[in-house]
Amino acid sequence: MTAHARRCLACWGPALSLLLGAGCAATSANGGRTHTHYVAADEVMWDYAPADGNKISGEPWSPLDKEFIERRPDRVGRVYKKAVYREYTDSTFQTLRPRPAGWEHLGILGPLLRASVGDTFRIIFRNNGTHPYSMHPHGVIYDKDSEGAPYADGTSGKDKADDGVPPGATHVYLWPVPERAGPASGDGSSVMWMYHSHVNEMMDVNAGLIGPMIITARGKARADGTPMDVDREFMVLFAEFDENFSWFKDENFKLAQLDLKKVPANPTFADPFYLSNLRETMNGLSFGNLPGLRAKKGEHVRWYVFALTGFEMHAPHWHGETVIENNMRTDVAPLITMEMKVADMVPDNSGTWLFHCHVAPHLIAGMQALFTVE
Repeated sequence: MTAHARRCLACWGPALSLLLGAGCAATSANGGRTHTHYVAADEVMWDYAPADGNKISGEPWSPLDKEFIERRPDRVGRVYKKAVYREYTDSTFQTLRPRPAGWEHLGILGPLLRASVGDTFRIIFRNNGTHPYSMHPHGVIYDKDSEGAPYADGTSGKDKADDGVPPGATHVYLWPVPERAGPASGDGSSVMWMYHSHVNEMMDVNAGLIGPMIITARGKARADGTPMDVDREFMVLFAEFDENFSWFKDENFKLAQLDLKKVPANPTFADPFYLSNLRETMNGLSFGNLPGLRAKKGEHVRWYVFALTGFEMHAPHWHGETVIENNMRTDVAPLITMEMKVADMVPDNSGTWLFHCHVAPHLIAGMQALFTVE
C-alpha cells in the first residue's frame, strides 16, 4: 500500500479500502466518488488540417497556407508523428473508449477528466510509447507517488515510480479533489485544470501529451458530472506545438522525406523552415478544422480556454457574441503560458462565427475555428 493510501485510510475510514479498487460508482466515507480512468500514452500520426482546403476562407489553400500545409522537400506538411493521451475501457488497454457526444472538439487533447469537490481520480496509466512519459496534474492533491515529475525531492523507491513511466509499463496515479481545487468565491459552478507529461516537459508536451480536467463545486453537479446551471461546455487549448522540439523531430523529417540539403542544420526562430514547424492550433487543429462548436441561442454556454507550455501569448476572440470572464464583459480573453480561464456566454446572435487567436502570426498560421449559434 502506498503512503498516500495509508494516510487516506486513516483520514476517511475503512470504506476507502473498497473505494480504491472500485470503478467510477464507488463512494467514499465522505460521500465523494472515485473516478477510475484507463489512460494510455499512444504514439500516432496526426493531421493538423485534414480538410482539402482552408475551411475559414472556404477557398483552396493559398500560397501562404501552403507554407504550413504542403509537404515538399523543405516542408514536413501537415502530418506529424505525435504522442497523445487516449482513454480505454479497461485494464487490458485493448478497446478505446468513445468520446462522449458533444466532445468531438477535444481533438488532440487527452480524455476529459471530470469530478466534484470531495471526489478522487484514480488513473491507471499505461505507457504505450517509446519514451518515458508521465501524468502530472494541476490543482488537485497528490502524494509523491502520484506527482508525475522527476526532480531532486528527497524521495526514493516507490515514490519515484511515477516520475517517468517506462515504455510498456503501467502506474496508478491517485488524485483526491480538495476544496481548493474547486471554484473559489468569485468563480462559477465549475473550474478547469490540466494534466500533462512532465518527464521532459518541453519534449513531452510538444509531442502532444496534454489533457483537461473540470472540477465542479460540491453539490453543483448533475448525475453525469456536468454543472447544473450550464447547458453546454467547450474546452479549447490554444496551442503552439513546436515540432522543432518534439521527441519525433528527426523521425518526422525522415517520414516526410525531407531533402536535408534544403533544410537548415540549426534553424533559428526567424527561419521560415523553423516557423513552418510551429503549429498554431486550437486543440491540435488549424485553419477551421476544429469540429463540433455548436450551441443554441439563449443557452448558458461555458468555455474553458487555456494555453500550452511554450513561449505562449494568445488572445482568444469570439466574433458575434460576448462572454463574462473574471466578472467582466468582454469578447477577448488573453492567455499566457499555461493560463487557464473560464468564460460564460449566453449566445444572442444566430449564425456561424469566427473564433480565433488575435495574435497576428498565429492567425495567419491557422489558429482559427468556426462556432455556430443555432
